[in-house]
Amino acid sequence: MGMYCNQCQETVKNTACTAKGVCGKNESTSNLHDLLIFLLQGISYYAEKTGNKERKYGLFLCQSLFATITNANFDDDKIEKLIRQAFVLRGELKAKAGNDNNAPDCAVWEGKTKEEFAQKALLTGVLSYSSNEDARSLKSLMLFGLKGLAAYADHAAMLGYYDDEVFAFVIKALAAIPKNLGADELTALVLETGETSVKAMALLDKANTETYGKPEITKVNIGVRNNPGILISGHDLKDMEELLKQTDGTGVDVYTHSEMLPANYYPAFKKYKHFAGNYGGSWWHQNKEFETFNGPILMTTNCIVPVRDSYKDRMFTTGMAGYPGVKHISDREQGKAKDFSEVIALAKKCAPPVELEKGEIIGGFAHDQILALADKVVDAVKSGAIKRFVVMGGCDGRQPGRSYFTEVAENLPKDTVILTAGCAKYRYNKLQLGDIGGIPRVLDAGQCNDSYSLAVVALKLKEVFGLKDINELPISFDIAWYEQKAVAVLLALLFLGVKGIRLGPTLPAFLSPGVAKVLVEKFNIKATGEVKADVDAMMAGK
Repeated sequence: MGMYCNQCQETVKNTACTAKGVCGKNESTSNLHDLLIFLLQGISYYAEKTGNKERKYGLFLCQSLFATITNANFDDDKIEKLIRQAFVLRGELKAKAGNDNNAPDCAVWEGKTKEEFAQKALLTGVLSYSSNEDARSLKSLMLFGLKGLAAYADHAAMLGYYDDEVFAFVIKALAAIPKNLGADELTALVLETGETSVKAMALLDKANTETYGKPEITKVNIGVRNNPGILISGHDLKDMEELLKQTDGTGVDVYTHSEMLPANYYPAFKKYKHFAGNYGGSWWHQNKEFETFNGPILMTTNCIVPVRDSYKDRMFTTGMAGYPGVKHISDREQGKAKDFSEVIALAKKCAPPVELEKGEIIGGFAHDQILALADKVVDAVKSGAIKRFVVMGGCDGRQPGRSYFTEVAENLPKDTVILTAGCAKYRYNKLQLGDIGGIPRVLDAGQCNDSYSLAVVALKLKEVFGLKDINELPISFDIAWYEQKAVAVLLALLFLGVKGIRLGPTLPAFLSPGVAKVLVEKFNIKATGEVKADVDAMMAGK
């Protein structure tokens, strides 16, 4: 067995990928990811031991965790560069800590060559310190949640927003992995991961809205124009801003793809006349959609699928994303913007995109917009016009069983409203589901991190209706998950006290039977089931 990866929903046989990742990740990349996580534990060990709170360590930990998220970085050279940086930073902290005969292997192992890296990578494993199945499961749940919240913290940092409490917890949690902790201690850390996920999402929400304005209810064009274009995908709004500025007046249009769709909702971006709308659907359609787009594609974060040669020379990565043979746009220098001139020059030589569809989709229902409609929503609930809200946020994916979420949306009674965030929305956001008294039946809050908006709305409704418990609201949670940001969102909801969540299309492979049993008993988490039975149960508040 050359690798072991079970962090995403599509892992082989819902157990683990052991030869090649379903995502396309090979043994080498998977093992280097594990080795990087191993060294991050060592950095955290010394940071905790010395009480060091320098921001550079927390930021590096978050960026490195981000690089190991599913579909983010397949480039061994870039991961090796992070590994070498990890040695340097660990060495700085180790020198301050002095001699320590009890330090774990992750804090003392030294490697110099690729051969040493490869050998050690095969031996570390992400959770090599835990022989107990339930301990491994809890540590996995914590680690994968950390990866998700780390991505949010990195996006906020790109806009100059930081929360040192988030960095401090990342250090605490990573340093806990080599320790022999009991089930109660690990469970507490898992819930604290949820609490910190709420902080990270709140921080990113603040960073995005204070920088680009509060999202507005917006009709987004899904057709095309006759100009050449650049397609930008991912989550990084700073990259979006700089690309729009640099393409202004060039005759090149900019389109969003997949998780970048919510950029269309921000006031700061609407002033650009060459911001043309959204092209295509969720991330797993990109092989087809990148072919027909004709122009350059810029991947700012994760959700890269194996790149075809037919468009590889038109594809670029930036930030923590990477793919072998794909050009990478370097990080911005202090006080300067990234340089997208090569992307723009290529776009000018390309044909306009092929039209896939026509029309508009509506979004921008972040917490401020929904709360502005609060009186209307409350009146609709009190009058019985709205019987139930169903939160259907999360991720999309390739598994045929995900048609479940489309069918649920189609079969929900017409007096229900769907609250969504993340690319799961592509399963139903183009359906003609109508409205309730002018309130659209699908309210899209934005990216997966904007699940925070849905939590804010639920808590506000609890207050408005004078309820003591969020679970007394007429809200059901039917969540689609795929990767680690969805794990962070799930843990955030559990921390906020939400119970009865349906999770699908499968429960995570990294949940041991013992840990799954605890989640069921304590939080009433359940797997998605048959469409009609689930719809009936949700409408009955079950």
